[in-house]
Amino acid sequence: MKRAGILNSTISEMVANMGHTDMLAIVDMGFPIPDGAKKVDLVVDKGKPGLLEVVEVILKELEIEKIILAEEMNEKNPETRDLLINLIKKSNNDVKIEFIPHEEFKKISRTSKGFVRTGADKPYSNVILVSGVIF
Repeated sequence: MKRAGILNSTISEMVANMGHTDMLAIVDMGFPIPDGAKKVDLVVDKGKPGLLEVVEVILKELEIEKIILAEEMNEKNPETRDLLINLIKKSNNDVKIEFIPHEEFKKISRTSKGFVRTGADKPYSNVILVSGVIF
């Protein structure tokens, strides 16, 4: 049995299969996930597990070079934005942060290697993690 890190076998596999610039979308409970997309649905109740909890565990194993967020998060959910950016900067202070319109975010997310649906229940609680390299 695995002792630490990502214990969900499907998420662990997604992370292990990430290459440089591959994307992994961590999304809220209402985000439209395309049919046929690889997904892990973690929602057990409204707000559980939260976006930050899930991202925190994934960052233990995934090297990222950039995150993509919806511009609308700046106005509609600045508290989550700030907490998320602070969490990610703790993992890698050089991570680039890109804001794009939510409609574009949804289109770009379709090219993600996978989706992890959280119980996040605040507007625009979504992030695309762009994989970096460890060398």
